[in-house]
Amino acid sequence: MQEKERLNKFLSEAGVCSRREADRLIEAGAVTVNGEPAVTGMRVSEEDTVLVKGKKIRKKEEMVLLLMNKPRGLICTAQTREKPNIIEYLNYPVRVYPVGRLDKESEGLLLLTNNGDLVNRIMRAGNFHEKEYRVWVDRPIDQEFIKKMSGGVPILNTVTRPCKVRKTGKNTFSIILTQGLNRQIRRMCEYLGYQVKRLVRVRIMNLRLNGIETGAYRRITDQEYRELQELLKDSTSLSWKERL
Repeated sequence: MQEKERLNKFLSEAGVCSRREADRLIEAGAVTVNGEPAVTGMRVSEEDTVLVKGKKIRKKEEMVLLLMNKPRGLICTAQTREKPNIIEYLNYPVRVYPVGRLDKESEGLLLLTNNGDLVNRIMRAGNFHEKEYRVWVDRPIDQEFIKKMSGGVPILNTVTRPCKVRKTGKNTFSIILTQGLNRQIRRMCEYLGYQVKRLVRVRIMNLRLNGIETGAYRRITDQEYRELQELLKDSTSLSWKERL
C-alpha cells in the first residue's frame, strides 16, 4: 500500500495549485476523494481517486523547474484573467506556475515549476533562503543609505530583516534578502526617500540569471538541481502555523 499524504500537498505536487489554494478548493466542495466530498486535512495516495471540479488528478511523473528572465511589464500570476500574464507569455506545454513573485515593473530571474512543495520550500521566509537583486535609484546613494537598508527598515507594520547591501555605482546597489514582503525593496527605498528606477533579480539561492536573455527561459541543469536539493534538505514547506 502506498504511503498517504495530506490532500493539499498531493494537489500541490500534482501541479493543480498551491497548498493554500488547494485548501480553499476543498472547503468550497470542489474536491472529491473516491466519490465523497473531501475534507481539510485528509490524507490520500495515488491509489485514491481524486477529482477537482470533476477532473481526475494524478501526480506528474516529471518535475519541471524553469529559469526565466522575466521582462518588465509581465504580471507574475497563474490567473489568466490578468493581462499580460507570465503563463500565457511563456506558453509552456506543461502547466507551471511562478515560484514567488516579481512585481509588474521588476525584471530578472523567475522560477516556474509544476511542483508546489518545491515552491513552498524555496519561498518560505522561515527557511532564510537568499534572493539577490540589482537596483537603480533616482539619486546618488551614500553609506548612510547602505547602513539603514542593511539594518532594517520599518514597512508594512514590521521592520525588515537585516540584509546584505553593497553600493555598486553612483545610483546603484546590490541587495540580498532572505524574506519577500510585498514590493519590499521599493518600499524600503521609498521610506528612505529614494525611488527605484529599475530592479532586476539576479539570483535565487544557487540559481543565477547569467546568460538567459530577456524573455527567454531554460530548464534547470542536473548539477543545479543537485545543488538546490542540498540547500533545501533542511527546509520545510510548512508555514510556522502548520508546524505547531
